[in-house]
Formats: sequence, structure tokens, C-alpha cells
Amino acid sequence: MTTTTTGTGTLTLGSAVTGYQSFADAGLTDGQTVTYVIEDDAGAWEVGTGTYTASGTTLSRSVTESSNSGAAINLSGNAYVFASISAADLGAFATLTGTETLTNKSLTSPSITGTILEDVYTISGTSVTLDPDNGSLQTHTLTGATTYTDGLSSGESIALIIDDGAAYTITWPTMTWVNNAAAAPTLATDAKTVVALWKISTTLYGALVGDGT
Repeated sequence: MTTTTTGTGTLTLGSAVTGYQSFADAGLTDGQTVTYVIEDDAGAWEVGTGTYTASGTTLSRSVTESSNSGAAINLSGNAYVFASISAADLGAFATLTGTETLTNKSLTSPSITGTILEDVYTISGTSVTLDPDNGSLQTHTLTGATTYTDGLSSGESIALIIDDGAAYTITWPTMTWVNNAAAAPTLATDAKTVVALWKISTTLYGALVGDGT
């Protein structure tokens, strides 16, 4: 966009240069922060971050680097400003190497080499919501009669490893047991009982994997 601003203060934005969008048309909203680049016809340049204000169409200036030894350039009144992306911005995106945390991302037909590391979660208490967000492997040493509540969404699953040395009573959520004669297992008291739980649509399924009867 053009700007006729002079000096080192907040920019007043003009019109979009032919072939380009205005900040608003590009999706920038009032109060949003953006990385900007200014190129002045006098040959100076500036890179920084600024807050866009829709009313009056202005952009504040917080300089990251510039041709003026890192300080704000003294605008001539005939300059251009555009939204850009910096190396620091790129650091917020996933890289091809190293450890990255991806949240709410969909991976289509991924090819995975090596072992998948699953979260292991230790359950406590006697009134428990079985929530896969806590981990796909969950262990529970019973301390009394226990009630489990369904916290799974369709497509989610967990492996539940139960240590019950005192034959405590378990109250399970409504579910379809696919083995063990279609009945909830009796927990082992001399070993750990492993139960697999998964949900398809609104139906919670369970299967006895190891020990128990």
C-alpha cells in the first residue's frame, strides 16, 4: 500500500498498489499485529512489526531492522508498505528436522519410520473420566470401588491397565464388550488387567486384552 506519511511515526495507509490487495482485503483485522516492510523512494528501507487500526487505516511501527542502523527511517512522503514474513515468524512453523509440537493438525496417509511414542498417564481416584487427551496408555491402581465415565469421542481409543489387588468393584460406562462372552471382565487380583477401549460413532467398545476373566 502507498503511504504519504513523513517522519518516523505511525503510518497512515493510502491505497493498494495496482495488482495488490489492501491490508483489509487481505484479511487483516482491527488491532491485529503484522510484520511489515517499508520501502521509501529515497532508497531507505525498514522491517518491523506493527498494529493495524482499521479506523483511519493506520499501522504503528516497531522496528526490527532498517537501513537507518536499526532505527525507524525518516519517511519522505512517497513510500510503500507491505505485509511480509520474517525469519522469526518462520520459527513458529514446523521444520523438517528436530522436535515439533503439532496441535489439531490432520495428517493424510502419513508414512512413519520408527516407533511412535505414546503418552502414559497415571489415573488416581475412584470416580474417573476416561479421557484419551490424558494419554493413550493409562494405568490405574485401584484404591476402592471405582466408577469409570466415558470421555472418548468417535475415533479415539485408549489402553487401560488396571492393578486391582483387593477385588474392588468396577462400574463401567455403557459399552459393547466384543469378547469375554460379551461381558465386563472380572479383574485379576494377582496381575494387571489390560482392557482396550475405543469408540466408533456413539458406541463405546471394550475388549479384555490380558489377564482377568
